[in-house]
Amino acid sequence: MKNVFCIGELLIDFVAEKQGNDLAKANNFTKKAGGAPANVASAISKLGGKSYFIGCVGKDPFGTFLINTLTKGQVDVSLAQRSDTFTTLAFVSLAEDGERDFVFSRGADKELTYDRRLSKLFKDQIVHFGAATSFLGGSLEDAYLRYLQEATTNNSFISFDPNFRADLWKGTEDIFVQKCIPFIEKSHLCKFSLEEAQLLSGKQNIEEACAFLHQLGTKIITVTLGGEGTYLSTPSIQKIIPSIKVSPVDTTGAGDAFIGCLLKQLALATNLDTLLSNSGPLENMVQLANKAGAITTTNYGAIEPLPTQQQLDQL
Repeated sequence: MKNVFCIGELLIDFVAEKQGNDLAKANNFTKKAGGAPANVASAISKLGGKSYFIGCVGKDPFGTFLINTLTKGQVDVSLAQRSDTFTTLAFVSLAEDGERDFVFSRGADKELTYDRRLSKLFKDQIVHFGAATSFLGGSLEDAYLRYLQEATTNNSFISFDPNFRADLWKGTEDIFVQKCIPFIEKSHLCKFSLEEAQLLSGKQNIEEACAFLHQLGTKIITVTLGGEGTYLSTPSIQKIIPSIKVSPVDTTGAGDAFIGCLLKQLALATNLDTLLSNSGPLENMVQLANKAGAITTTNYGAIEPLPTQQQLDQL
């Protein structure tokens, strides 16, 4: 089984539960561990895979809580860094259907610095780039780009999830698109929401969007469609893989659970070319990943509701 290295932010989600999706009206918040790459690492470990988290948190009680949470979940945090800058915070308010309103207070995640040790560790492994804050400056952005180069030259399987957050890029969406392109070009697998696929491609039709994104270089595209399932696109497959029916209360970690489950399965695969030429195994992987994403929406937070392998097997 390959190791999966997840790079980016680890933060506190302050969740305003059952108060609508307008943060201006929220009064009470519950502390949860979050951050897309950390969620993905946690999903992989909870399913029995081997994941590493690479990111930075503050030397404050929140940072300690986050590191302890990942450690408890069997995520390897030996490559994580601590900073004097306060830990990054996100405030999340939820509507009744589980949809969210986000506000970020950015802190220590931007302080991640390049670690030359990772070059050898990446060799023939899986590297996942899924940070919502990775293109917002700071040493994180420089490290992110250097790690992409390292993964490319070390025969890593590269996964990319842009995790677009509209409130972080108001009026500068074109800059976000340009910063994503090198990652789409180099990645073997890209996971997008429908909004992201449309934004990055400039196409509204999902088939046309995927065709454009394939032309940039990526071979496997998954476009998550909520309760409808996931649109899977490869050189030989273009179809929606259905999900299961659940009653969502919080969609915060659904996409991370999906890609974490998919990467854990890919960590067991031996040949990418076989997956691309034979649609069956990859479709089955996406179907299982859909279940992981759906289960995660049935409870609050991004890490605690992640399913175990036993839960997936029961479905």
